[in-house]
Amino acid sequence: MISPEEIKQQALKWWKPFLQSHIANEAFFPKQLDRIGKVKPGQITRQFETLQQEIELLYKASKNATGAGYLIKTAGRNFRRSGAHDLPDTIEFETADDYLSFIGKKREWKLFLTNYLLLSEKFPHLNNWLVDNSLSLTLPDKDWQGIIEVCQYFLATPRPDLYLRQLPISVHSKFIEENSTFLQSLLDFLIADHIRDPGQKRTAERYFLKHDETLVRIRILDEQLFIHNNIADISIRLSDFEKTNWACTNVVIAENKMNFLSLPQLSSSIALWSGGGFNIGYLKNASWLNNKHIYYWGDIDEHGFQILHQLRSYFPHTQSVMMDRATYNNFKEYTVQGKFNPAEQLSYLSVDEAELYTFLKGQPKQNRLEQEKIPHLHVVDQFRKMIT
Repeated sequence: MISPEEIKQQALKWWKPFLQSHIANEAFFPKQLDRIGKVKPGQITRQFETLQQEIELLYKASKNATGAGYLIKTAGRNFRRSGAHDLPDTIEFETADDYLSFIGKKREWKLFLTNYLLLSEKFPHLNNWLVDNSLSLTLPDKDWQGIIEVCQYFLATPRPDLYLRQLPISVHSKFIEENSTFLQSLLDFLIADHIRDPGQKRTAERYFLKHDETLVRIRILDEQLFIHNNIADISIRLSDFEKTNWACTNVVIAENKMNFLSLPQLSSSIALWSGGGFNIGYLKNASWLNNKHIYYWGDIDEHGFQILHQLRSYFPHTQSVMMDRATYNNFKEYTVQGKFNPAEQLSYLSVDEAELYTFLKGQPKQNRLEQEKIPHLHVVDQFRKMIT
């Protein structure tokens, strides 16, 4: 026979569906438990005393005895050996008050009703979100007035282009950061057409706010392109870089910082450094690069070719520099053991590059040639042959 504690465990599973039914304006009670453990004939004859104690305990905590909670409905049953018995047949919560009284959530229910009314009045179209997030309306420590104010501001100004601390909202300056997960859930629903980067967890970067951006470093390799007071090396915010259309013909991208810094002067050329390695992904939205000759210079190793593959997925016309079998053979004495890349094939490599990539995977102890080990005079010669 089911116990009062087991009834509570089952009833608590109804808590969220019960809240959702209120939002959907659907009746939830009366509601019966699916399984209560019906009495078997053997229990009457062999375990009668234990069964009697279980039933007494069940009645003691029931609405039948206390006036609130679950109601026990009985039914007469006949057993061959012991005759007729009136036993619990169904357990039912007749009303919401009975249910709330038994599971001890009257306070949470009151909070839910208050917060639901507040939010549904402020945002009538928020109903689907409220259904999915009904439990959040029962939390006692939520500053709903502050949350509402933030949401109303973003509804009126979905792309403020300000720092979080600059937003003209009366909440304290760290309120949005402290409530970021919850606010993002709401804002994703309320301003779904104004999400800058759905994969970004930081609020400022997820929406159209200013933030401490990644910097892209630019070296100007042609003195004809120098800017104010002959400045040839600058760093700018990624968003500004994406909007720039540098007056050059060629763009050199280096995997390693020292290679970037030591590139020679080249006609109508600039060089880019976005942090090295797979940070190459920061450049993907700079559409102006589609109209430039792009040269990528990376290490001859499995990860170097993966980075080249990644860059070509954004800019298919990218040419590799000194990432060929001839370079590998010329400086094989400097090769070392590099890291393994699980990808068997990289679809954006040329035929020759793909062959070298496969070759490296078969040379686990000599599958890495760092470009910094190639003599500088050779580097200068190779670049000036490619870029005249």
